[in-house]
Amino acid sequence: MQKKSILKTLLKDFHRSNLPTVVTRDYQIPIFSGKIITLIGARRSGKTCLLYQLIQQIAAKISKQHIIFINFEDERLELQSHELDLIIQAYLELYPLQDDLSQCYFFFDEIQNVSGWEKFIRRLYDTISKNIFLTGSNAKMLSSEIATALRGRSLSYTVYPLSFKEILRFWQITPDLDSTKGRATLYHALENYLHEGGFPELPLLPNQDLKRRTLQEYYQVMLFRDLVERYQITNMTALKFFLKRLYASATKQVSINRLYNELKSAGFRIGKNSVYDFLEQAEAVFMIGTLKKYAYKISTQELSEKKVYAIDNGLANAISFKFSADLGKALEQVVFLGIKTSSF
Repeated sequence: MQKKSILKTLLKDFHRSNLPTVVTRDYQIPIFSGKIITLIGARRSGKTCLLYQLIQQIAAKISKQHIIFINFEDERLELQSHELDLIIQAYLELYPLQDDLSQCYFFFDEIQNVSGWEKFIRRLYDTISKNIFLTGSNAKMLSSEIATALRGRSLSYTVYPLSFKEILRFWQITPDLDSTKGRATLYHALENYLHEGGFPELPLLPNQDLKRRTLQEYYQVMLFRDLVERYQITNMTALKFFLKRLYASATKQVSINRLYNELKSAGFRIGKNSVYDFLEQAEAVFMIGTLKKYAYKISTQELSEKKVYAIDNGLANAISFKFSADLGKALEQVVFLGIKTSSF
């Protein structure tokens, strides 16, 4: 089947099908900003579902036929950058009366699968429509790179795993602190959340073993695709040791000198600059987060040891081969992520 025909099929299927039901996220993302909206963040954190949420908001205001949605993970699509214009051609052939594409909304999921996608998106924005929404993988698409590639045309939003408030919404639990049963229900939900974290797939899994294995699989994909492949890291054993030490040190201040000495004592041949790089790279692909020390002097902030946080409690517990945690430590991580997302 020709690629244009495949695109027509995808567009017709999208326009004729119902949008999937998704948990409403608490992100305040403008849909009429005049900017290219890009959603980045940890793998499996719900970027595509948030994209569907935005589509639902727009579909409530305009005809769904004015929405172009393409998922570049679809195995039927193997587009090259020079073929991306086939999307426009396919749409216009399906809807020849739609002569004003500036009123259309373009949603491209996992667009990084097309090498050189940036030029097409810039041209689309400059000449056709300002209504563009993108998601991408950390393996090929970081916020700093997006800003460079799109040259001031974009606004990036980082998507994190579900907050506790969003988890309650998923389970349709209304907080009730005025009754014994309501408090017990809320406490049970909080305890589960502190242990299992907020990756959207987890609540759908039937048992703890499957949840743990799923989180370990997430970790392996982040490790190999987002870190090793992206940064061409060859010292794998040192990287694994370093990451496990980071997760074990979650909510604590981390000393690069101490980590470097631990690596050397464990027999790893590694330079201190590589340890600094590991920390920066792990944060760039959303495996961890860091927090600077509060101080009036910027020099004090920059020179002080940072606190490190896991991106998700469940992920940290799964990597530690346990499904229980220090609840105080877990709660601090939830507060940290809540501040990062402004959804606490």
